[in-house]
Amino acid sequence: MVVKDSIQRFSSRVGNYVLYRPAYPSAVLNLLQKECGLSAASVIADIASGTGIFTRMLLENGNRVFGVEPNADMRHAGEEFLRAYSQFSSVAGTAEDSTLAEHSVDLITAAQAAHWFDHEKARREFVRICRPGGWIVLLWNERRTESTSFLRQYEQLLLEYGTDYQEVRYERTIQQIETFFAPSPCQLRIFDYRQEVDYPGLEGRLLSSSYAPQAGDARNAPMLRELRTIFDAHQVHDRVTFEYDTRVYYGQLS
Repeated sequence: MVVKDSIQRFSSRVGNYVLYRPAYPSAVLNLLQKECGLSAASVIADIASGTGIFTRMLLENGNRVFGVEPNADMRHAGEEFLRAYSQFSSVAGTAEDSTLAEHSVDLITAAQAAHWFDHEKARREFVRICRPGGWIVLLWNERRTESTSFLRQYEQLLLEYGTDYQEVRYERTIQQIETFFAPSPCQLRIFDYRQEVDYPGLEGRLLSSSYAPQAGDARNAPMLRELRTIFDAHQVHDRVTFEYDTRVYYGQLS
């Protein structure tokens, strides 16, 4: 069954998400420091923080970070992943109702998540919790689909077996980002990023996606057989490479 609820659809994928989802290039932090005034003193709300992949980068920068995550399984995984960081606070909340205090943060981030938000409600909430002059940063690792033969075949695999892949692809929502920031302008920077994986990593990366059929679904076994065939055809030293465009949208809301 396809889980349409954007909050619950990752609950059964937490383990693979923790182990196999890509991180983000360090250049993102350099951009935020240069363009958005990020310093170690900045207080940040990382919205839909999930298992804490991007949150950890912010914590390692020395920041106080509120990880706002509505999915209990993802939130608990993030708490375990980030338990060594005293500057981290886990919050049960959503983009539309973060539960954070008014004008309490300097920066709001959302990594690989804003395509699930109700943009109108989330925008109002971001204006409420962000201090005047604060910045909003929305970022995605956008997987390239045509740059290599491996990536072309992987994309075809998703189109063939994905449960609702074409309906939930975040690229659809990216087209609405300027509307989210309007009437304020937003800026876009794009960075190259790579993720090399062995076969278990490739399978885990696939199964971490909300549209990948899981065990018990009739499509799961043939999908994994095809995945193995694709890996064997393209591996170099037992690795294949995902290529990403890390897209960072940033601006201030009026």
